[in-house]
Amino acid sequence: MELILIRHGETIWNKERRVQGISDIDLNDVGLFQAQALSLSLKNHAIRSIYSSPLIRAHKTAQVINQYHNAPIYLESGLMEMDQGDFEGLSFQELMFCEKDFLKKWLSDPASVKMPNGESFIELQNRAWKVIEGIIAKSDGALVVSHNFTIASILCKIQNISLSEFRSVHVDTSSMTVIRFKNGSAFIDAFNDRSHIPSDNV
Repeated sequence: MELILIRHGETIWNKERRVQGISDIDLNDVGLFQAQALSLSLKNHAIRSIYSSPLIRAHKTAQVINQYHNAPIYLESGLMEMDQGDFEGLSFQELMFCEKDFLKKWLSDPASVKMPNGESFIELQNRAWKVIEGIIAKSDGALVVSHNFTIASILCKIQNISLSEFRSVHVDTSSMTVIRFKNGSAFIDAFNDRSHIPSDNV
């Protein structure tokens, strides 16, 4: 089976480099353009089912992609971004200035360190992987629209690597990662592919 992992298009908070987490921020104009470019690149692809985070930036990306397919879209809370608790809405600059010690701790052990009033990376991975396991069990192929940390946690699980190596599987907004499952093994056919986005509009 083939699993296509899509990170949602850009939002104003992506542009401003703010922590989004589970904050429900819509796509901006660039994000809508990116979603349309994704849609066109997948126009002739056989997409029978779409699974999406219910957050609007992911759901809207899924809806735009689906305009040529009319596939069922299943909203899965397990595909939401990491709940970043007290850090939501902060700029990365503010976070680095105010929470330097916490960030060092989290970067050294992201699996177990929990965001203040939020969740840990392992909690995110566990809920996201339950959704992916369900998709694999009942589908011969699907498209999933989700978020940065969520997709990273899925890719770490698929590649059997530690969550501390999540930066090696970082994906950009509106990117496409294609995974093929065969005989119990997973192969990444495309990773963080943004070839559908004209370079002057990225």
